[in-house]
Amino acid sequence: MAAMAPRVLVGTCNWADHAPFYPKGLAPTERLGHYAALFPIVEVDSSFYGIPSPRSTQRWAETTPDDFVFNVKAHRSMTGHERVDGLPRPPTAGELTAFEAALAPLRASGKLRAIHYQFPPWFTASAPNLARLAELPERHPDDRIAVEFRHRSFGEPERWAQVSELLAEARLTYCCVDEPQIGSGSMPPVRAVTTPELAMVRFHGRNRQTWYRGGPRSGDRFDYRYRPEELGEWLGPIREIGDQAQEVHLLFNNNQQNYAVLNALELAALLGLARPRLGADRPPGQPELPLAVDARDP
Repeated sequence: MAAMAPRVLVGTCNWADHAPFYPKGLAPTERLGHYAALFPIVEVDSSFYGIPSPRSTQRWAETTPDDFVFNVKAHRSMTGHERVDGLPRPPTAGELTAFEAALAPLRASGKLRAIHYQFPPWFTASAPNLARLAELPERHPDDRIAVEFRHRSFGEPERWAQVSELLAEARLTYCCVDEPQIGSGSMPPVRAVTTPELAMVRFHGRNRQTWYRGGPRSGDRFDYRYRPEELGEWLGPIREIGDQAQEVHLLFNNNQQNYAVLNALELAALLGLARPRLGADRPPGQPELPLAVDARDP
């Protein structure tokens, strides 16, 4: 019997960006519905900065199609981004409770696919940090957890075997990345599957000049639009990943202009995926979608 083809979901990280994608005059509260009429998945990035209320996540569940899914980024207190005296500040009990409450409506609706832990560049592949990874399932015993590294020590050949074994044993989904390869704050392009249920790739762009830019202009690091030939480089690896996983998430984080939307549509086309939910398949009451995405050059 032939193996079942994986479910491949292409989308973007966050729906609040991509301003040129949305029709003029569309209210911010209507953006998710417009986005979900075209894409089957979104990664919630705002939860990294502030934990959403259950009322908000309930509204997200109610305003998206039945088969639409969410990945939710872990709050920064949970990933070690906040430090006190140079050491990671552990999340408070209140933060963990609030985060769990925010997930509940998405989980109840069957739309929570994964909790995404993106660790900071100073989170290295040390023994204490590997132990912290192994403890993550205790924090989210009923959910799928995806992990993304931002220090290249995790991808070093002599360490990767240990890291991948730990992820597989802990049932943690490894998130592959496409990003500039420059300095210690770039994870090498290791393409691996550590859980058969889910594989994941996040596309950050290849803007080497701004990769380490911080402060008010930190968003410039994602000011990049992939060229078709750059997306084409991933076709083979995506198929290889799909041979090992039941579901594959391909998420674009190059959230300047409408680049993420454009590249997501382009990659879906290269993979032979039909655009979902257009025409007769759109949700009740959803008007025909004018694709407010222009063909500007990168």
